[in-house]
Amino acid sequence: MTTRIAEAHLIQSVQDAVQIISIYHPLDFIHHMAQAYELEESPAARDAMAQILTNSRLCAEGHRPICQDTGIVNIFMRVGMDVQFETSRSLQEVCDEGVRRGYLDPDNPLRASIVADALFDRRNTGDNTPCMLYVELVPGNTVEVEVAAKGGGSENKAQFVMLNPNESLEEWVLRTVPTMGAGWCPPGMLGIGVGGTAEKAMLMAKQVLMESMDMAQLRARGPQTDLEALRIDLYEKVNALGIGAQGLGGLSTVLDVKIRSCATHAASKPVAMIPNCAATRHVHFVLDGSGPADLQPPALSEWPDMHWAPDFKAARRVDLNALTRAEVASWKPGERLLLSGRMLTGRDAAHQRIHDMLARGESLPVDFRDRVIYYVGPVKAVRDEVVGPAGPTTATRMDAYTDMMLGQMGLLAMVGKAERGGQTTEAIQRHRAAYLIAVGGAAYLVSKAIRSARVVAFEDLGMEAIHEFEVRDMPVTVAVDSQGESVHRSGPREWQQRIAARTLVRARS
Repeated sequence: MTTRIAEAHLIQSVQDAVQIISIYHPLDFIHHMAQAYELEESPAARDAMAQILTNSRLCAEGHRPICQDTGIVNIFMRVGMDVQFETSRSLQEVCDEGVRRGYLDPDNPLRASIVADALFDRRNTGDNTPCMLYVELVPGNTVEVEVAAKGGGSENKAQFVMLNPNESLEEWVLRTVPTMGAGWCPPGMLGIGVGGTAEKAMLMAKQVLMESMDMAQLRARGPQTDLEALRIDLYEKVNALGIGAQGLGGLSTVLDVKIRSCATHAASKPVAMIPNCAATRHVHFVLDGSGPADLQPPALSEWPDMHWAPDFKAARRVDLNALTRAEVASWKPGERLLLSGRMLTGRDAAHQRIHDMLARGESLPVDFRDRVIYYVGPVKAVRDEVVGPAGPTTATRMDAYTDMMLGQMGLLAMVGKAERGGQTTEAIQRHRAAYLIAVGGAAYLVSKAIRSARVVAFEDLGMEAIHEFEVRDMPVTVAVDSQGESVHRSGPREWQQRIAARTLVRARS
């Protein structure tokens, strides 16, 4: 029997899906993250996970996005061959309409991050379309749909290699994960695709991220297949690297490892690996012609009773309005700070425009001297909000501009997420500045510390405009101090050694 799917029902389902995944973590993620938090021994990693879990609950209660980067939408559709869509438009156009409506919802507007032209003008489309649509025709009379929103920080860490057939997948993964840094906001999940062709391996790595986390259950009952044994082995060995939450060092780098494989050429072994970050967002539904999908939010009782708050005894309070280079020099790697006062914001497009203006000898509309800059592109504010979710973006994308901003512009410090490159660390040391990190995956929580916000330059850049924030007790950690010491190097190294020592003791006992 032919099933008819109304255009309006598919549009409404996609619209509802992008909204619900922006607000609610999947429960399997919450449960695995809560378990990792309970087992974590690294104070820095434990504090970061507490912020992520608190942020998740706040978003569920306040119906606001988990992360300011509300992602590029991926839709995987398995269409039964006995299905007929009642539309004159293409599936791409219909799905884009659902995405458009979901992202422009006035009650919970989501950040538009998609640029129409990847090569040249990179103009923002303004509604987060187009989505990335993948369609498979299968027997049956229903439409199975998976909708995911993938943030740029984790997407940018996607890896691919053509191994020789005799080369070890495990060895490649363990070599590669440390090179990915912390820009993908661990702890999260690794999706691995093996086989097919280059593009098939990448697609499988992305699709397998849509599966529910089950590593806790799998380890409890033990592996029943070679694939399950490999998943457990990789999970344990990746965590033994000691990278930890936000790359600060700790016991949990991944919450799960998923692997999907298929046939391939005898001469080939294509392998793709794509991480999912702490803002894991996906939902699955089935359309059978009876109406739009009925997507129900999880019950708040499923969240752990987590209420992170600033620790005024353990953290140093900093007055940004009176900050000096001497005070910056007193900060130590790994030290927790609570920032209050005025800070500027800026990210990729703003930095490029500053660079171009300086090259043309033009004066800048804002003075950065003795200021702190926050790498952020916030979500639009609603109701009584000062600003929408405003978590940090990956700082390494600003590395090319750091010497200019510290030397010519006179910045004292920068706030972002993830590690900095070697030349950037040297520039920080040379200019006696510092680099601080906020927790990626805690965007709504961070926004609670922002008491006022105004655009001060480049308003045409939208979410990439330069703002001035007034903050109160905004939590950050010193990631690179004025001597060039980096916690993203020392933290994982320390915890890798601790984990190795424990493993050795267990092996001898």
